[in-house]
Amino acid sequence: MIADPATSDAVRERLDLAVAARDFAVQELALPDARSYRRYADLGRPYAVWNVVATPEFSVDPRRWCFPVAGCVAYRGYFEESRAESAARRLASRGDDVAVGGVATYSTLGHLPDPLFNTMLGWGDSRLVGTIFHELAHERLYVAGDSEFNEAFASVVAHEGVRRWLASHGESGELARYRASLEREAGFAALLRMARERLQLLYDSPLPPAAMALEKQREFGRLKFEYTKLRARWNGYSGYDAWFARTLNNAHLAAAATYHDCVPGLARELAAAGSLPEFYARAERLAGLPLARRHAAVCTRPPGPDQPDARDLLRPSAAPPPG
Repeated sequence: MIADPATSDAVRERLDLAVAARDFAVQELALPDARSYRRYADLGRPYAVWNVVATPEFSVDPRRWCFPVAGCVAYRGYFEESRAESAARRLASRGDDVAVGGVATYSTLGHLPDPLFNTMLGWGDSRLVGTIFHELAHERLYVAGDSEFNEAFASVVAHEGVRRWLASHGESGELARYRASLEREAGFAALLRMARERLQLLYDSPLPPAAMALEKQREFGRLKFEYTKLRARWNGYSGYDAWFARTLNNAHLAAAATYHDCVPGLARELAAAGSLPEFYARAERLAGLPLARRHAAVCTRPPGPDQPDARDLLRPSAAPPPG
């Protein structure tokens, strides 16, 4: 594709970047030098797959689907949007909260040679490079049945990889912007986590279903109100506006949790490790633990003065004004 004169300059530039990112991942991040990201595939559609996430009406825990090799995951993927929407309607008809989202790429964990998809070419450099690092990290370590740990591990490797990539290319301005984006992402994740904790307390309460449904709606209204305050602290940054513009439900929170909940704990592991090889060794030791112990080690919000308990946030004084 790169050598073909029929390839447009714009596509060739993206492919050159992907080749460089893949080489960097192998040489500087100790990620697998296997078969992935050596080929290009134009799928002729905007997303590679559409994922369906579902939760019971009064639960923040996602339903899980189990498969050979991958184990149990907190979503189910479809190659056709119409099939994903049909599955979502079936789940909603039995009372579940559901969410459907397009996904630009995925990892087959090294079992197949994953290509660079056309769905990724429109991204900025940091996002494209980071996604390649993220997906190759899945080939480095994957724990069947633990979506939250797997996604966090890959995200932490990607964050560190992009930081090193930008530093090595002298992109100090882009590095500052990337760090700012990670800070906003952490704020977004913390906001959703607190909402889930409040909802969990609500769902564990003895309220009857009708009253619980009403309080559930109030909690999602409160979440949107809290976002307006967070957005103001970001000087009006609007990158998450579309996420909050929807009618939100438990499934939207569960989908975000899969990718964010274990990131802070694994980031602390990386900082303590001092190097990527030692971080990989620590992550492999965590992977050998039972799921509950692994999550207790890196996926539980640590106590501290800057980490309020959800019960504190349920006090009436903390609630937004009616409406």
